[in-house]
Amino acid sequence: MKKNTRTNILIALTYSVTLIGGMFFGYKFLKDQGFQLSKPVQLVNNHTEKVDEILHIINKKYVDDVNADSLQHLPIDSLLHKLDPHSVYLPPTKANEMSENLEGNFEGIGIEYYILNDTLLVTNVVKDGPAFMAGIRRGDKILKIDTVTVSGKSLPREQMIGRIRGKKGTAVKLTILHAKDAQQVVFLVNRNRVKVSSIDAAYLLNPETAYIRISKFGADTDKDFIEVIRTLKSKGMKKMILDLRDNGGGYLSAATGLANQILQENKLIVYTEGKHEPRTDYVSSGGGEFEQGKLAVLINENSASASEILAGAVQDWGRGVIIGRRSFGKGLVQEQFPFGDGSALNLTIARYYTPKGRSIQKSYKNGYNAYKNEIDDRFNDGELTADKTLKDSLKNKTIVQGGIRPDIYVRIDTSGYNKFYNKLITKKVLFDFVYDVLGHRYDVEELDQNVATFTISDNDYRDLLKYIQSKNIVIDQRQLVACKPLIYNDIKLLLYKYHLGDAGYYRALNLSDNMVKQAVASLQ
Repeated sequence: MKKNTRTNILIALTYSVTLIGGMFFGYKFLKDQGFQLSKPVQLVNNHTEKVDEILHIINKKYVDDVNADSLQHLPIDSLLHKLDPHSVYLPPTKANEMSENLEGNFEGIGIEYYILNDTLLVTNVVKDGPAFMAGIRRGDKILKIDTVTVSGKSLPREQMIGRIRGKKGTAVKLTILHAKDAQQVVFLVNRNRVKVSSIDAAYLLNPETAYIRISKFGADTDKDFIEVIRTLKSKGMKKMILDLRDNGGGYLSAATGLANQILQENKLIVYTEGKHEPRTDYVSSGGGEFEQGKLAVLINENSASASEILAGAVQDWGRGVIIGRRSFGKGLVQEQFPFGDGSALNLTIARYYTPKGRSIQKSYKNGYNAYKNEIDDRFNDGELTADKTLKDSLKNKTIVQGGIRPDIYVRIDTSGYNKFYNKLITKKVLFDFVYDVLGHRYDVEELDQNVATFTISDNDYRDLLKYIQSKNIVIDQRQLVACKPLIYNDIKLLLYKYHLGDAGYYRALNLSDNMVKQAVASLQ
């Protein structure tokens, strides 16, 4: 298979599996870096002063020896790329977005939306958030934001976000069209701080085995984790499947906080060390909520940073079984240095090491672009699809390839993936069909009660084929037959996501998820 074709299939795979397109390549390459607490704001505002201050910080704090003078005349992004792939300069909007993402809250009205036919379609409303309290519901269409018409305007997504979000206490006027109503309604919604949990799903797969999905390690993830464990234990949980796939990392304190709940007292979780940073050990305090039960941790090529710290500690201490594929290999510690204009520098100051001294970081000696495309290389080399078991060797203190290797390897199943299916995914045809047509045909109760047996009807499928043709896509009958099971499954998952949120999506997905099945079997 040609490299471009393989890459396209990999894109389709990742697009499909992570909320069927929730994250492109999943690993959030320059976000969620596991950085430490920030320093006080530096009073630097113009570009020249900023470059000088960055070079000064590099000399004082960077993880390795570096000749900062050789970087002096380079643009900021270029000089940071010369250091490593994770030292990064963040403009004000990006710095704020990253902070909100990890803090687990933002200032806004609490909605998610999808751009359908140049219209903002509300796909989720945070319960008890400002929009929810105002009466906005899933399926509503946003026609105007304040006095600006957004329907049919093809505005960039960033502009739409900027118009809806704003500071706590300010108001935004939204002109809404309800799903089954021809009359427009105007809402005046007061923005507020909206709390968003980083735990996507937590429920019992069977009477004793719980499934917990964590999307990132935010400021409150460890606290949310404790609450979830207590609730599940009250329902009979004795075993846990902790899903860290596509978790790009986050706060180190959140990862160690979770480790405290599953490791016994006085166990080394991770240690960090750099040229200007003496070794720092992070040790479990004991008294956690789940120190004894059987544990399986799911990882994949998009699990990075804090996810790898937790998985590495579990593996080194034999606390549980690691299932999946080799993790991303991001073992560099960033510290954030803010500037007076709201921008920030995330600079690598140390490296992470597992309890047995294994470096998590993969090589970046071939440069920034090679590092960024390394997941592609794994696919092309067969590492992600090989029908074999990859064992982690604990004999070597440093794994040359980087990342955490699973105890039980589960390959990506590429059955049915082809160019036609890839086109449906990349053009978002299945999304559009569910949100535009199919979502109105099913209700929450019907989906919730029939998760194990639900499938779309023959009439739904015929309408899908008409919808595909309406998008000027030529249907390849041979490829359609091959990918039909994938299409049926994807549409089901999108319906569950739309009507029942992340919790419903993962309940439906896990019925056929090979890693989850392997985890259940391993915990018997």
